[in-house]
Amino acid sequence: MEDTFKEMWGSLSRMRPRMVFQHIINFGLVVSSALMIWKSLILLTGSESPIVVVLSGSMEPAFHRGDLLFLYHNDSPLRVGEIVVFKIEGREIPIVHRILEVHEREDQVDILTKGDNNQVDDRGLYNPGQEWLNKHHVIGRAKGFLPYIGMITIIMNDYPSLKYALIAVLGLFVVINRE
Repeated sequence: MEDTFKEMWGSLSRMRPRMVFQHIINFGLVVSSALMIWKSLILLTGSESPIVVVLSGSMEPAFHRGDLLFLYHNDSPLRVGEIVVFKIEGREIPIVHRILEVHEREDQVDILTKGDNNQVDDRGLYNPGQEWLNKHHVIGRAKGFLPYIGMITIIMNDYPSLKYALIAVLGLFVVINRE
């Protein structure tokens, strides 16, 4: 492993500055392309987060930890049984659960959710004093999924040093690649 890094560093030090600059620009183009794809998905799906990873086993057997969900968001009425992803004020991580109850009134919709694998509804997860979710809490509805693909994200979040090492190695490969 150490020999590989020495070889990469030697290759990098032999490159002309113009070539290094060109590789850095190419790396920037890859990153900006990924951002454009993400923003395009946001526009196409109507969801602020068109792809999410299931982080717990609360939705088993429908979804397992590490499943990658594809979301969409529109103004059609929410229905009992739909799987939605919602955010609670003050918390950054969205939750994937099924709608248990819907109460529609003239000016708003009240929603109660529950994980398929949980014994009780989600009122314990909501903010203190909050009995229901409203439509503005929902960031998307599950449209499809890829099983276990999101485990990569979970591992990277559980071991941040691995994430930074992987990013550094990939960046180094992009910079020293001569093709």
